[in-house]
Amino acid sequence: MGISRKEALDCLRSNDLIGIGMEADAVRRRLHPEDVVSYAIECAVPIAGGRRAEDEASLQRLYNEIRETIDLGTTGVRLVNGLSSGSKNSGIECFETILRGIRQRFPSLWIEGLSASEIMALAAGSGLDLRHTIARLHDAGLDSIASGDAPQTSYFGEWINVHRTAHGLGMPTVATMAFGAGETLEQRVDILAAIRQLQEETGGFKAFVPVAATAPSGRELDAVTAVEQLKTLAIARIFLDNFKNIQLSGGAQGLKVLQTGLRFGANDAGSISPEGGGPSEEDLRRIIRDAGFQPVQRDSPYRMMFLN
Repeated sequence: MGISRKEALDCLRSNDLIGIGMEADAVRRRLHPEDVVSYAIECAVPIAGGRRAEDEASLQRLYNEIRETIDLGTTGVRLVNGLSSGSKNSGIECFETILRGIRQRFPSLWIEGLSASEIMALAAGSGLDLRHTIARLHDAGLDSIASGDAPQTSYFGEWINVHRTAHGLGMPTVATMAFGAGETLEQRVDILAAIRQLQEETGGFKAFVPVAATAPSGRELDAVTAVEQLKTLAIARIFLDNFKNIQLSGGAQGLKVLQTGLRFGANDAGSISPEGGGPSEEDLRRIIRDAGFQPVQRDSPYRMMFLN
């Protein structure tokens, strides 16, 4: 283990940002001596609220949307759940129908969808235990649960259990941690420690993603500072030395924070959409090169594809 819980807590309380960043950069270089930064081209495809699984016209529109994203260069899709939890069409059978239809038409596509909290709700609503719920979704075509569901301290144990169960079924996942949402520094370290322990048990996490929480007021000046973002990123890189990939999203954190973060332990720049609405691939490659690294495109399960 890179550092102990006490050392991680001491680092969070420290003002030695540069020293912590240098140590994180050393860990990054040890794990990634090739000096590349990876990114993926992925699209989010919404499952419209109320879409009936037996409505062929609606399903055909969904398949067409996915085909268009593939034509634009995407290697994976994130299904955004818009089905109401109270809808008769939001049970597991509806999701199985949608997943099977996608898998049959696009057998090589990586399909991500349903967050840990949504899977817990789906299991409860379908009268199934967690393992059977995830197994049925996996058998229908789901490759990974959604990575954007950052655990809160109030249900962190359940979040961990969803990921442990998915790993036991051969489904890799990504661990996301929101910080700066009112948790104590001790709670932040507790989450890192629990995630590290699960990785020791299963090896099922492909990456870790620290995400700064949005300011409750909506004012940028009230948000998590760039210093705290970089410090938390660097400490996560040092502490989670059993994770190969630490991701920092330019879309979520900003391209300048991303560029600096590549010297504070991050080796992955997240995903971009070929449909726009965020940083372009050209901008992302330039940011990576200007930081002194070589950009490399990967697919959703973090397999390198080709240098750019």
